[in-house]
Amino acid sequence: MSVGGGTVIILGRRKVPAPVTQWHPILAAVEGPTGTWRMIDPHGHEYGRIEIRRVSPGDRVMYKAVHDGEVIGWAGSLRVACFQVHMAFLASLRPGGAPAADWGELTGNARRRHH
Repeated sequence: MSVGGGTVIILGRRKVPAPVTQWHPILAAVEGPTGTWRMIDPHGHEYGRIEIRRVSPGDRVMYKAVHDGEVIGWAGSLRVACFQVHMAFLASLRPGGAPAADWGELTGNARRRHH
């Protein structure tokens, strides 16, 4: 049964949300202090933070996404802000720079013909 876009299970006379079948970065968010969610990795380390803010015009509620001490964006929902921070975290895990062996592509040696 679907109610309000979410799936629910009926237990007796109670309706409860169905268990989540896919992991989402919002599950890594731990609230506290009030209005702040810390993104925690599986080892218990904080890798990002989301803060709720009122911004002009009209005192709109927005979520500030922070990774590695830098604001990486703003979102209209906690779910999107968590996703932004998590994607920045994953990107930070990739090795930086060029590969140790470029196989001649960066130097142009792969395109040279040796006669």
